[in-house]
Amino acid sequence: MRQRNQPTPRLMPTARAALATAGALLLLSVLAACSPRPESLSPLPADAIILAFGDSLTAGTGAHEGGSYPTQLAALSGRQVINAGVPGEVSSQGLARLPGLLDEHQPHLLILTHGGNDLLRRMEVEQTRDNLAAMIQLARDRGAEVLLVAVPAPTLLRLRSEALYAEVGQTFGIPVENGALARILSRDAMKSDPIHPNADGYRYLAETIHRLLIETGAL
Repeated sequence: MRQRNQPTPRLMPTARAALATAGALLLLSVLAACSPRPESLSPLPADAIILAFGDSLTAGTGAHEGGSYPTQLAALSGRQVINAGVPGEVSSQGLARLPGLLDEHQPHLLILTHGGNDLLRRMEVEQTRDNLAAMIQLARDRGAEVLLVAVPAPTLLRLRSEALYAEVGQTFGIPVENGALARILSRDAMKSDPIHPNADGYRYLAETIHRLLIETGAL
């Protein structure tokens, strides 16, 4: 004798709600695991010294006196920020210059924004990468942590950060600000010429770095 198909039992509303909630929580946990999180930094004491090291983008070329990003970051963070930017410098020159500054100032944190002139001069990307890596190691050997700021690759199309910065950051496990300069130099209102921000652009850069310092636990 054939048995009739039994009806599929239906979940009670409370059971369906519980399953839906569990599914949503699982999805959120997966998304959180996949979302990139900035590497952490040690908290900066009130008397901490931050060394902002780089070329004209650090020096503040294109802005009035006091308009550079290190000056504006000092006001935002309440920490001493030393502007060690030299316009026109390439990364090999920066590598030679950095040890003396590290020894002189003994910073808690190095903000490294270098390699832009290498990119403009079409120098070997591998050499720039090696020079940045050597600068990071020099800072670490002296007890300083490092935050790397990416510079956009020169292009006629949409500006994007040069990939080597993310690669170096991942190699060393350090936080990387990987978009602010590309955004700034894509907007006429925030730049003084094709390769330099104006005071508003440097302000945006300082605010972005300040926010990253908070996110990474430095502030």
